[in-house]
Amino acid sequence: MGFKMGIVGLPNVGKSTLFNALTKTASAQAANIPFCTIEPNVGEVGVPDARLDKLAAIAGSKQIIPTRMTFVDIAGLVKGASKGEGLGNQFLANIRETDAIAHVLRCFEDGDVTHVDGRVDPVTDAEVIETELMLADLESIEKRRANLVRKLKGNDKEAQQQDRLLAAAQAMLEDGKPARLVEVDAEDAKAWKMLQLLTTKPVLYVCNVGESESVEGNAHSAKVAEMAAAQGNSHVIISAQIEEEISQLEADEAQMFLEEMGLEEAGLDRLIRAGYELLHLETYFTVGPKEARAWTIRTGTAAPQAAGVIHGDFEKGFIRAETIAYDDFIACNGEQGAKEAGKMRAEGKSYVVKDGDVLHFLFNT
Repeated sequence: MGFKMGIVGLPNVGKSTLFNALTKTASAQAANIPFCTIEPNVGEVGVPDARLDKLAAIAGSKQIIPTRMTFVDIAGLVKGASKGEGLGNQFLANIRETDAIAHVLRCFEDGDVTHVDGRVDPVTDAEVIETELMLADLESIEKRRANLVRKLKGNDKEAQQQDRLLAAAQAMLEDGKPARLVEVDAEDAKAWKMLQLLTTKPVLYVCNVGESESVEGNAHSAKVAEMAAAQGNSHVIISAQIEEEISQLEADEAQMFLEEMGLEEAGLDRLIRAGYELLHLETYFTVGPKEARAWTIRTGTAAPQAAGVIHGDFEKGFIRAETIAYDDFIACNGEQGAKEAGKMRAEGKSYVVKDGDVLHFLFNT
């Protein structure tokens, strides 16, 4: 499994420019006008992972298949979106389908690119978006709780659980805080997720800065960093302009360009890594002469469920997982060397897969 990240922000903050660069397509029309993106553009990218290339080289794999990440470029939100302003209802529905939200914030000064409110203030921009999402959630909760009245009178246990969770979310939102701050017990986790409230989505702030500020950021991005830390959220500094230039270059040229700019890696890599941390994701590998492949799982996933990411039958008929830690696979120069060195382990159903594990699953058909 990969994950789906919605790219949101006010008009003209660089969302579509960033989307184009990240997905290396021109499918999102980047224009200096509000609402240039009406339908959500969806782009899939391979998740860069240097470990996969090393594993493939050792195993002589004919094909390298990275895990995938989906970006959804959602049209620019405006104040009043929760009430349908600026095609707000459609935009909010698109956000609901994502796993996480990347708030792209304008942290650059450019007189040629208009700001919807005529000023550059990323913290206020973030507050505008959060407020619209909170208002939309409140409206949704009020409607849903009204629709549960009949079932509650009949003592429907599922309806009681849903109403209890909605009430907790409503109280938090009415206190001016996003629903993600509600503490949810393990037994309620599944039902809570099913509510699909907008403000329960994990948030990553993307500070879009000018080219010359791409390494250290600027005063605007520093304010965003302070806000993110106070909220317990994270942020990344990216220059959408640089990412757009990199997307047009071959790999070797792109690396040289990054070095000239004083950057260790592309913004895509930083964004994906931040997204993985945000959603508590990790990667395991399957390696052989045919292909070397990366698979994404949530941290804490047991071996049978990890196998199920490949195919449901692997999980149903799970017997054991032959496991080699990534470092051992490299140090022993492959599977055979790891076996001879006693570094291959047979793990059962209770084994929690570790990031970087090289796995081979045995199962009953």
